[in-house]
Amino acid sequence: MTFRQLLQSVERYARQAERTLVSGIVTEIFSSHCRVNGLSDFLELGDCVRIGSARDGHIGQVVRVSKDGAAVETFEGHTRIALNSPVYRAGPIEIAPHSSWAGRVLNAFAHPVDEGAPLTPGDQPRAVDSQAPKAMRRGRVSVPIRTGVRAIDCFTPICAGQRIGIFAGSGVGKSTLLSMLACAQGFDTVVICLVGERGREVREFLDDVVASQARDAITIVATGDESPMMRRLAPLTATTIAEHFRDIGRSVLLIVDSVTRFAHASREVALAAGEPPVAHGYTPSVFADLPRLLERAGPGEEGKGSITGIFSVLVDGDNHNDPIADCVRGTLDGHIVLERAIAEQGRYPAINLSASISRLANQAWKPEQRHLVLKLRSLVSRFEDTRDLRMLGGYQKGADAELDQAVLLVPKLYEAISQSPRSPPSIDPFREIADKLQSAAAQS
Repeated sequence: MTFRQLLQSVERYARQAERTLVSGIVTEIFSSHCRVNGLSDFLELGDCVRIGSARDGHIGQVVRVSKDGAAVETFEGHTRIALNSPVYRAGPIEIAPHSSWAGRVLNAFAHPVDEGAPLTPGDQPRAVDSQAPKAMRRGRVSVPIRTGVRAIDCFTPICAGQRIGIFAGSGVGKSTLLSMLACAQGFDTVVICLVGERGREVREFLDDVVASQARDAITIVATGDESPMMRRLAPLTATTIAEHFRDIGRSVLLIVDSVTRFAHASREVALAAGEPPVAHGYTPSVFADLPRLLERAGPGEEGKGSITGIFSVLVDGDNHNDPIADCVRGTLDGHIVLERAIAEQGRYPAINLSASISRLANQAWKPEQRHLVLKLRSLVSRFEDTRDLRMLGGYQKGADAELDQAVLLVPKLYEAISQSPRSPPSIDPFREIADKLQSAAAQS
């Protein structure tokens, strides 16, 4: 052990020893939280406490502090707490990521849940609620990443360090598309966070995607039956792990499914703390938590690695303008919109090409590729705008040359970009689409 490691161990022990010097007691118990007296002068928002025992008591987090006491929410869903139980300060939540965590499945506290060996902690603990790098110290985003999904690589290309959202209603293929993106090449480390998912889907995702194609990924899981505190913590833990590998120079892919369930959990926590709802039942702190989480992804400081963030957004009732979707869309560097009507046609991934955009596409396109994409977008828009007209028999071939071209090529384009998880990843998406369209033009 080096002198620096020894010093860090001594400092960590000193901090832990100091926390056991003060304690309070539980004075009120509610269904969602409890009130603690005697610790208000020693607590900060976000601090953790242990209820019942300083070593192995129930873990809770401080969500409100006043002179009259502190409100504490536990991470366990159903905790038996008695009045006058002792409460001990435990400080902020910290984890110490390590390279040996690759391939492991963890909970929101970064504890293994895959029945594997105990984790090896890293040398430097990191607080899970850290700040994003300073804007003027961050590197530029310019290196394109090939995902293997033709529709994305052509129409909404992604660069290393970019943050992009996948917006979709339930059952439209959002998780399936994420599983395809998790297999993208060009990343040193993959961190996957599953928030509020069904337990069955978590097992299927781990067996079908992680075990077979992304076996070195670090997966953080907080299922839908876990407490709001655990669902709120999981993306913070996943982002902290990604930041560790970014800071040692790696290119990291961070996938969070979904940001909406993180927002739902934050809303439940904030409502229990007494915050008033302001928009669709969401509290003001939710709209502060979302940018703080999303901004932590992206390029690191000059000379370090980057975090390419892919965040899914579950739009409530297929309303792409709900408050959470609006807030996330305004923060990210692009959005991919999945439409239920397209999925009902049997075309997957069900990407609405006209509504999807990558704000860094010009960094990835060559001039001729950009010209082709703009032309195809124009044809797709013309084809979709005249769909009702053509169904009513109002279209006559030869009356409009551009519409004739759209009717000829757009169905072939849709066929070319259709892809399933079992399909091989695309190697040269522009060439594959061009060959399909040239074949259709030759047959006409």
